[in-house]
Amino acid sequence: MTKQYGVVLIGCGYIGEEHLADIYYRENVRMVAAVDTDIRRAEHLARKYGVPAYGTDYRKYIGLPETDIVIIATYVDSHLGLMRDAVAAGCHVLCEKPVAADLAAGEAFFREAAAASTAVMIGHILRCNRSYQKIQELVRGGAIGGLKLIRIIQNHHALEWGRYKRLMQDCPPILDCGVHYMDIMRWISGEEIVSVSGRGCRLDPDAPCINYGDVQVQLTGGCLGNYESGWSRNLKACSRREFIGERGYIRLTLKEDRVSDREEGDLLEIYHSDTGSYETLNVKSRYKDMYAQFMQLIERIEGRPGNGFTLEDAWLAFMAAREACEVIQTAESVSR
Repeated sequence: MTKQYGVVLIGCGYIGEEHLADIYYRENVRMVAAVDTDIRRAEHLARKYGVPAYGTDYRKYIGLPETDIVIIATYVDSHLGLMRDAVAAGCHVLCEKPVAADLAAGEAFFREAAAASTAVMIGHILRCNRSYQKIQELVRGGAIGGLKLIRIIQNHHALEWGRYKRLMQDCPPILDCGVHYMDIMRWISGEEIVSVSGRGCRLDPDAPCINYGDVQVQLTGGCLGNYESGWSRNLKACSRREFIGERGYIRLTLKEDRVSDREEGDLLEIYHSDTGSYETLNVKSRYKDMYAQFMQLIERIEGRPGNGFTLEDAWLAFMAAREACEVIQTAESVSR
């Protein structure tokens, strides 16, 4: 018989619904409650996905004997307190990234998560993405020779400006999304980040923070990583992921960005410079495979290694992204 895990979702906004939509009907999931400070959002998701209870006070539900797992999908400034309360109640935790906006809260989160008697996992969803898994396999297998450059662009044309402004009250896009791509650079290269530099600017006068940044990282094996990210009404959306080696490159095009053949999934284009030949692979992948991520937490709860992603990995990605934000905020130019 399949073991069922009772789940409480805290945070019923965009990312909360992404979690709920992919797990509520699974055989090993039993939803307990949906919680949000906005009762209307909690009620909406509860009715939509058949969650038996909803409310605004998470404490009412995390202490119930039927609650095993708490999913934290709230704004960044609440992550530490919610994790503390969930762990104290004996619950396992899946917390959205980033865990904090400042160093002190980040250090506290990771220190207490590592010491917890229950499993705590950070939501680095791209570790569960089959396209990135395939790229890691190809790069580590020498398909393009030694890795020299990683180029990642993730710019959003932020038409839902109110939502983006609220996100940026806690942290800029370089931190919010950057933790993903600092981890991707480490994971796929197999190298560690040793230095961070970058520049940024405020593209919208009413943006709560610098909302565009261009970051460069140097990795231990000589690979250079370049990450560009912005959320702005004045910025054209752009998604680009390239991995360049000594003998060619790998380019990822997500299925929604393909001109044709979207039904084939994501497209990997591999160029071999020694032969001048191209190879293409179609990968059936979901950009945000929430259930696959949920199952990684189950692996940990049940004592299995899963995909090997650790709290240490999440910590190193957080520190690199936070350092990038600090460099951008304090950058000074010398006029010539």
